[in-house]
Amino acid sequence: MNFETIYKTHWQKVFRLCMGYVNDADTAKDLAQETFIKVLKQLPKFRNESSIDTWIFRIASNTCLRQIQKDNKMPKSELPIELTDEISETTIEKDIQFLYKCISELQEVERIIISLELEDMSQKEIAEIVGLSEGNVRVKIYRIKEKLTQKFKKNGY
Repeated sequence: MNFETIYKTHWQKVFRLCMGYVNDADTAKDLAQETFIKVLKQLPKFRNESSIDTWIFRIASNTCLRQIQKDNKMPKSELPIELTDEISETTIEKDIQFLYKCISELQEVERIIISLELEDMSQKEIAEIVGLSEGNVRVKIYRIKEKLTQKFKKNGY
């Protein structure tokens, strides 16, 4: 698979994963772009030990985590929600924005897991990316969904 195909196939998913970490469209675009620069540089070294999707998501997750550490940002729960110009005021878009806000308030490993789950990755692939057992990932997904459900109910959704 050539880089152009990889980029076109995975750009939106990587961008959404980055949004789950930073909850800011411009920063997420920068992090997604940085991810693909790393993918381009490392592509010749890719050994097919995991799927290309798993490999790219691991690079994206690590890129986001390093940036968050480098920025030494305040806790996610204290970050303001910023609606971008691209997001209109429709109900569905508000719900999605609220979901990203809730996800951004989760612990780092929970953000990774739920973001990958939202991308329809298998629990086996998620386990490979985060370094946990499949059973542990399954339990974490259940608990994360419970947390998010409670946040939605608490806010009248």
